[in-house]
Amino acid sequence: MFNWGILSTAKIAQEQLIPAIMQSELGNVAAIASRDLARAQSVAERFGVPHAFGSYEEMLASDKVDGIYIPLPTSQHIEWSIKAAKAGKHVLCEKPISLNAEKIKELVSVQQETGVLIAEAFMVYYHPQWLKVQSLIAEGAIGTLKHVQGSFTYFNRDSNNMRNKPELGGGALPDIGVYPTIVTRMVTGQEPRSVLAKVERDPDFGTDIYSTMDVSFSGFDMSFYVSTQMALRQNMVFHGDEGFIEVHTPFNAGLYGFDEVTLHNQNHSEVQSFRFGGLNQYTLQVDNFVRKSQGEDVRIFDLQNSINNQKLIDAIFKSGESGDREAV
Repeated sequence: MFNWGILSTAKIAQEQLIPAIMQSELGNVAAIASRDLARAQSVAERFGVPHAFGSYEEMLASDKVDGIYIPLPTSQHIEWSIKAAKAGKHVLCEKPISLNAEKIKELVSVQQETGVLIAEAFMVYYHPQWLKVQSLIAEGAIGTLKHVQGSFTYFNRDSNNMRNKPELGGGALPDIGVYPTIVTRMVTGQEPRSVLAKVERDPDFGTDIYSTMDVSFSGFDMSFYVSTQMALRQNMVFHGDEGFIEVHTPFNAGLYGFDEVTLHNQNHSEVQSFRFGGLNQYTLQVDNFVRKSQGEDVRIFDLQNSINNQKLIDAIFKSGESGDREAV
């Protein structure tokens, strides 16, 4: 079994990743670390984890751990990914792994230097609903893809939440803007060329709270919006000249309803639904990560993919500031 160490007691670790690892085929949660030992011990006791550490450094030095999951604030992702890798631990770091595409290149060098696996935790990449969308587009089920439309929104004005703190890497684009971009790139196999975007910031927090953008790909366009201060919604539609595909719970699969992909033909006379029940995309992610770290030839969201995705987010911010269409 692959022994995981969880670097902090963050909410996403407790609600998603620790349970996912416990349900996985190959993983075991061996340790929890916090800068507050009592906090680490409390979470370890809750989940039956055998080791608790009162500092991140202690866990990185432990021979009880093979790999590290990092759910720290975004502003600390690069720093602790490098430290973990240089300690000889495989690294699965929560998204976004960086707030700038250029900084991810440093992780590429560290990965080559240490020989460990470093990957960004994009759980959607492993959900079979996206492989189904990819295959439907490739086989021409909707004819020629002309337009992709997406949205991802929720409402959060908690001043204590890291998503509303710019110094911690908060904001809508880093938190959720990365999702429509990654799935579109994944299912089409194409990279964006340019983007025209509008970005609004909260006058109190300073974080980006609403963005809408038009992204140009080769042969099709993509429009999507994200917000941290709008009513809860998520949806993705891939529209071609012979039909369209709708993904109903594209990002938080299993949380808001059925994991379902719907294929509509040109005149709506035929509708096919593909459902994916009983799956945990976080569990699929951690098992693939372990297999890859052990040398198996499996799909992984690699660092080049991370660089390419962040390039678009960087360009969206740039366009929001300049008001011009920017190259990706």
